[in-house]
Amino acid sequence: MSNDILPRLLWAVLIIAFGLGLYRLATRAVLARARSAGRGGLPLQAGVPSILYFTTPDCAPCRTVQRPALQTVQQRLGERLRVIEINAYDQPDLAKQWGVLSVPTTFILDANGAPHHVNHGATSADQLMKQLNEVM
Repeated sequence: MSNDILPRLLWAVLIIAFGLGLYRLATRAVLARARSAGRGGLPLQAGVPSILYFTTPDCAPCRTVQRPALQTVQQRLGERLRVIEINAYDQPDLAKQWGVLSVPTTFILDANGAPHHVNHGATSADQLMKQLNEVM
């Protein structure tokens, strides 16, 4: 039985590494799609980084986790940040254009409106601050 542990452990590590690699490729593809999507229809403010936040009215994690995290970040940065909330039900073409497959999804945009990070699912205020510090 102990002879089986090492090969199984190796397979588990390989599967995890493969999954992480696929996730990174998917994230890069979403960012590339977002970069080519253009900024049409987004109320961006020149010279101010933004968080583009895709949500829906019936999204529980959006209300209980993501929105409070975004409010915390907005309070910390004040006028140096713009949070743009988009209802994916009301604007499905925009969500599709940006490659949004689930909510909440947040994009970190630099002062020129170019996306640098994408977060699928709820993201903590600390993680958002870390990502914003990279683009500020």
